[in-house]
Amino acid sequence: MGLTLTEKILRAHLVDGEPVKGQEIGIRIDQTLTQDATGTMAYLEFEAMGVPRVRTERSVAYIDHNTLQNGFENADDHRFIGSVAKKHGIWFSRPGNGICHQVHLERFGIPGKTLIGSDSHTPTGGGIGMIAIGAGGLDVAVAMGGGAYYITYPKVVKVHLTGKLSPWVSAKDVILEVLKRLSVKGGVGKVIEYVGEGVKTLSVPERATITNMGAELGATTSIFPSDEITKQFLEAQGRGEVWTEQKADDDAVYDEEVDIDLSTLVPLAACPHSPDNVKSVAEIGKLKIDQVCIGSCTNSSLLDMMKVAHILKGKTVHPDVSLAIAPGSKQVLNMMADMGLLSVMIDAGARILESACGPCIGMGQSPNSGGISLRTFNRNFLGRSGTKDGQIYLVSPELAAVSAVTGYLADPREIGDMPAFELPEKFKINDNMITPPASEEDAADVQILRGPNIKPYPDTAPLEETITAPVSLKVEDNITTDHIMPAGAKILPLRSNIPAISQHCFTVCDENFPLRAKKLGKSIIVGGSNYGQGSSREHAALAPLYLGIKAVLVKSFARIHRANLINAGILPLTFVNESDYDEISQGDVLQLADVRDKVAAGEQQLTVLNRTTGKEIPVLCELTGRTKDIILAGGLLDYTRENLK
Repeated sequence: MGLTLTEKILRAHLVDGEPVKGQEIGIRIDQTLTQDATGTMAYLEFEAMGVPRVRTERSVAYIDHNTLQNGFENADDHRFIGSVAKKHGIWFSRPGNGICHQVHLERFGIPGKTLIGSDSHTPTGGGIGMIAIGAGGLDVAVAMGGGAYYITYPKVVKVHLTGKLSPWVSAKDVILEVLKRLSVKGGVGKVIEYVGEGVKTLSVPERATITNMGAELGATTSIFPSDEITKQFLEAQGRGEVWTEQKADDDAVYDEEVDIDLSTLVPLAACPHSPDNVKSVAEIGKLKIDQVCIGSCTNSSLLDMMKVAHILKGKTVHPDVSLAIAPGSKQVLNMMADMGLLSVMIDAGARILESACGPCIGMGQSPNSGGISLRTFNRNFLGRSGTKDGQIYLVSPELAAVSAVTGYLADPREIGDMPAFELPEKFKINDNMITPPASEEDAADVQILRGPNIKPYPDTAPLEETITAPVSLKVEDNITTDHIMPAGAKILPLRSNIPAISQHCFTVCDENFPLRAKKLGKSIIVGGSNYGQGSSREHAALAPLYLGIKAVLVKSFARIHRANLINAGILPLTFVNESDYDEISQGDVLQLADVRDKVAAGEQQLTVLNRTTGKEIPVLCELTGRTKDIILAGGLLDYTRENLK
């Protein structure tokens, strides 16, 4: 029986466990990436481990999130990250060089390698045949120190592509179609692997768009084969020597199969407020719009920009619409300028933003009150844009550009024939905004530069013998990490200051939560299904840790967030019977008696006593030997200090 591409790469990197679906495995990590919103904490954690130099093949620190410098905090974080990178063997991509996933695809990604990044859209690297996984910052720090990265050995979903995209239908429509079919929970515990003749019709930037937004499925990652098209892309980047063919065996066996005929797809949009709320443009109708934003790690490649410029050429942005465009990297921006694309966009009335994440994470360009904004991004969660009642639709660059001109949601197929868009044979290579680390000999003389906003990792403690605590918050299904720990220009500068950022924890749901939790001293959160979906931000676990959260009891967890809770030493529990969710109210006092002894003994089913009502509730505490030891120790940092020595 043949192997899938996913299985081949995972088995080649296996260092702990057995390749049995549903069981935990540890894999060797070849590359890591961080970005500045998560990077400061990740490097504080790396420093705390006492490892002098990274032990990966390549680690890169990117500055792309907190680039709106309206105070000293972001600038101090960038200076700190740059000095840590120089001292500890990490390459440093400076502000302005571009979005981490776009730049890593261009300059560092290698087919067949493993990559984890402290950003949930790290699966972008699957576009060139990598196993690229989003993770919490502490997991990335451990990998940089030479430790294994642990995941559940995944099921593999075969997405069989046939046919070819029709003119003005895009790769964004492919992943929107997958989301429409599978939902934001459909990829949990799975890797999405794309195969079939249709793969050969997609360029690397198009493949990367699909793998990037595969994060919204809840999937561990997504991956395309590395083929001649991949080789051409890497050769055009001056990196042809790193190419290897990567593909599944012809007789590979998959756990699930999805068939998509690319020729049948039509322009789609994800409607507010979820990436899987997908409808066709025809179903939505001619919706009047207020704003268009083009860019993000999903759709900011040179290919995307070429299509946008073609549509805007000789046109003027509608007077009722604000159009903002953010190229994904300095390379893309340079080539746009050389090719005349930039002047076309400026002539049309577009506002050109720097090569960074920007409005995708609420850093500027918030829409007007109740405004309708079309965005080529990957998430449209409530309030993520910075405007709480903003109505955000996720669309392709082609659809976005046409709509910016018409003033309403428009079908790009109405503008006529589509020319052939060809990527250049050679990209413009200029890595002068990437700083290499100091040599091992010189590293001792490098000084780490810290600002006053940079605070240490929160205090941790071993798991208590018995947990008795009130429920400080009860929330519904599909709570995202944006609900738990919002982003945006006001909050992101506090990512290196857990005491300060914790004051914003869960304020989207309940503005009184931080004060209440801190006053209680210790408490428990109760939630619904798919709790913690979205961003990989470990601050959604670290802020609750600081506020005294001892356990989170939900119907089900999103993968990365559950791992982050364990890393923070917070006990993750799920209901045996989901109906028992209704048996708990906010304010009830819950008790887990002798919980330390039971976890240490490997008991998977525990009992929560609701001391307020007298109701006994069975819950699952599914911890393996390693995650059990992490929880007992009080978190991954405490556990790792001993095990990496």
